[in-house]
Amino acid sequence: MTTLEERIERLESLDSIRQLVSKYSLALDVRDLDAMVSLFPDNVKVGKNNSGRLALKKWFDATLRDQFTGTAHHIGNHIIDFNDSHNAHGVVYSKNEHETENEWIIMQMMYWDDYISIDGTWLFKRRLPLYWYASDLNHPPIGNNKMRWPGIDPYEGEFHSLWPSWKEFWAHDNDLSDVNVPIKIDNFLMALRRNSEIPSIKVK
Repeated sequence: MTTLEERIERLESLDSIRQLVSKYSLALDVRDLDAMVSLFPDNVKVGKNNSGRLALKKWFDATLRDQFTGTAHHIGNHIIDFNDSHNAHGVVYSKNEHETENEWIIMQMMYWDDYISIDGTWLFKRRLPLYWYASDLNHPPIGNNKMRWPGIDPYEGEFHSLWPSWKEFWAHDNDLSDVNVPIKIDNFLMALRRNSEIPSIKVK
């Protein structure tokens, strides 16, 4: 970006994407499914074999009716990197509360998002949820298999799967003799990903 106009456009895009994430959380929590699916392109992919906003609306309807009485999603850290003026990707933290029939489930997660600008409007191209834990409020999720939903066997989330540094750190592969700089600040997320492709993660 070199011109003032380009810099202003980038700032406006950043704000629009941040608003997009907040709109998603509010629409989900108040169960406005039409508002929810309007945040995605009309050809959004839904699962392996379906696409379109109607298919997405039906998926959300079934999921929200079957699992939760009520929810609250609290948005935290949000990092956005741009591929170009019409495509971006980001990571956003979400701390969530869920009322179920018999338990109050708290969750910590993050989304890997792909964003696309269509006719001047930023939308979600894809949201990949990555979970650290989910557990009843009165039972901290210490130990392995931190995803502990009522009626489902505990399992591991994918909170750390995108980040090679997690395994490197615990494998003691870090070189402490020097500091590898400079980090690519303008492409921060892919630098953390070591420029590898985003894997296909099966989310339960």
